[in-house]
Amino acid sequence: MRRAFLIAVPYVWLLALFLVPFFIVLKISLSDIELAIPPYTPTLDLSQGWAGIKDFFSALDFENFIWLTEDDLYWKAYLSSVKIAVISTFFTLLVGYPIAYGMARAPVEWRPTLMMLVILPFWTSFLIRVYAWMGILSNEGYLNQLLLWLGIISTPLTILNTNTAVYIGIVYTYLPFMILPIYSALERMDESLIEAAEDLGCSRMHAFWLVTIPLSRPGIIAGCFLVMIPVIGEFVIPSLLGGSGTLMIGKVLWEEFFSNRDWPVASAVAVVLLLILVIPIVLFQRNQQKQAEAEQ
Repeated sequence: MRRAFLIAVPYVWLLALFLVPFFIVLKISLSDIELAIPPYTPTLDLSQGWAGIKDFFSALDFENFIWLTEDDLYWKAYLSSVKIAVISTFFTLLVGYPIAYGMARAPVEWRPTLMMLVILPFWTSFLIRVYAWMGILSNEGYLNQLLLWLGIISTPLTILNTNTAVYIGIVYTYLPFMILPIYSALERMDESLIEAAEDLGCSRMHAFWLVTIPLSRPGIIAGCFLVMIPVIGEFVIPSLLGGSGTLMIGKVLWEEFFSNRDWPVASAVAVVLLLILVIPIVLFQRNQQKQAEAEQ
């Protein structure tokens, strides 16, 4: 009984906070837009019982999803979001891995302090941190003032309202999500494996690529997923730092919901976005499961 309860808890949690909202959004995506409150006409009316379900399937159409394929804005937004997410994840890994490696190789008494410094940004509001970057990256911001004072540049750089500012904001914001899983993987690694590789003739750098990187791969994969998945649907950072020139699906989704008040199309955008995020994760998990079964 206790075992069944422990297994049921996460499934109930998943049902309540994922599947139920998903089916609500899916239901809205199959509805028609209407000048009303809420601004759509539901095609599925469960209050009518079996007759309502039969009417739903008889009138079922995917016009909102078809509309996404006909308007260039949506697929360009999806591609742009994936592109920005992949590039941002790469730079986050590039910055985060050396930090995680340094933390894992630091003296034991220093590691809690270093961990606290990584988590410290979470103690400040996310919006305040993004607004702070607006003050740093603007033409009259601290970065341009510093570069002008050092004589590195003669005119202020235009960084704010560009994709460069979006990358900077994303890397800064999501860096802890990359550092922590990599640090966890590196901390558990047996250092005697490095010594054994060096005893067998490997240089320090060669041993790093042959031993450390493969053993830290679970942390790298976890960190990449933790960064890339939320970045694809990011709205605040591209809106504040990227301006109107940055096209991401999160901005399109917000405009459809609140500016155009086209809830059916917005819900269709959300459903497709969710599938883009979930399908690669499911395929990866199946691949990992097959590899684990092959090793047994």
